[in-house]
Amino acid sequence: MRRAAAVWIVGATVIAILLANAPGTAQKRYDPGVSDTEIKLGNIMPYSGPASAYGIIGKTQAAFFRMVNDRGGINGRKILFTSYDDGYTPPKAVEQARKLVEHDQVLLIFGSVGTPSNVAIRKYMNQRQVPQLFAISGATELGDPEHFPWTMGWLPNYQSEGRIYAAHLLANHPNGKIAVLYQNDDLGKDYLKGLKDGLGDKAKAMIVAEAAYETADATVDSAVITLRNSGADMFANFATPKFAAQAIRKAAELNWHPVQLLAAVARSIGATLKPAGLENAKGLLTAIYLKDPTDQTWRDDPGVKEWSVFMEKYFPDGDRSDSGTVTGHATAQTLLQVLKQCGDELTRANVMKQAANLHNIELSMLMPGITVNTSPADFYPLEQMRISRFSGEHWEPFGPILTAEAHQ
Repeated sequence: MRRAAAVWIVGATVIAILLANAPGTAQKRYDPGVSDTEIKLGNIMPYSGPASAYGIIGKTQAAFFRMVNDRGGINGRKILFTSYDDGYTPPKAVEQARKLVEHDQVLLIFGSVGTPSNVAIRKYMNQRQVPQLFAISGATELGDPEHFPWTMGWLPNYQSEGRIYAAHLLANHPNGKIAVLYQNDDLGKDYLKGLKDGLGDKAKAMIVAEAAYETADATVDSAVITLRNSGADMFANFATPKFAAQAIRKAAELNWHPVQLLAAVARSIGATLKPAGLENAKGLLTAIYLKDPTDQTWRDDPGVKEWSVFMEKYFPDGDRSDSGTVTGHATAQTLLQVLKQCGDELTRANVMKQAANLHNIELSMLMPGITVNTSPADFYPLEQMRISRFSGEHWEPFGPILTAEAHQ
């Protein structure tokens, strides 16, 4: 009798093992922030302070996840999206990151805005081994899997963008004189380094003036006056929306009409160009990778139609001329892809594994030919852009899709 019972126990154990390893019967694996019904996501956003124009990104992300939840969530799990204000100040960002991880017990922190804030929380996030995913910054140092394997940016990195501008200037204005306005932090310095690297041996001769500003400054008017007085006929405006708008307006007031390059982080028509004056912004050049929904070129585009339906239902008060709504939608759509790839293995390690294995992912609002790609050695999801000119109403892309690698 005992032998029969032993045989039964052994048989039952073998069957259990086989079932556990059979396709479709894998056990669910969770880390903090996940249950059978919920996934907790954290976010840090400058809803106040000098970069408050970017707050619309967080509002769009929240609206996107409301849409996801209305459609049944991700494999039946609803998204709980918690977003805190850091005022674009690094110490506050660290405080909010700790609150999200230790108090709110989020699975990860996603889509937070700002180079200073993201760099400030990076060490903490990696020490805690909590994903810091798709940071809305193009800082080169946010794509360093060797030293910070839990941190990944999302925007095309600023050094690459600077190299793309350099290539355009060398091809079209090889004898020009360049004046550069830049934010005195990692964001501005990355842009400047990319421009200089791209110009190569011609950098010293072509760049005739540089002026840095602090985010605490009231205006950049005096800097623009100094740059105008340098005799430059090209102006690289590597500023965030508030200061970029001031610079564009001041250049017009000074009757200074150089070839103007505008950092992609300030390309928003609603947040930058309208405050600057659309007429003053006419002819500006920037590098873009997202569709401009104000451009009638995309009127019948399926992706723009999808975005428009989303905006109408979930964020009707959102300014559709503000590119922040497009960025918010695209970053959230990228994270949705990662979470879908995770399946029922919603651990922090698997989240990073899936984030580092995105291949030719097409997003609704990415320009045709531009896709999201990552690998365990490449934490730069977007590396392609097109030069575009502002018509006075919308951005008009021209020329080929360009790619340029940054060097840390």
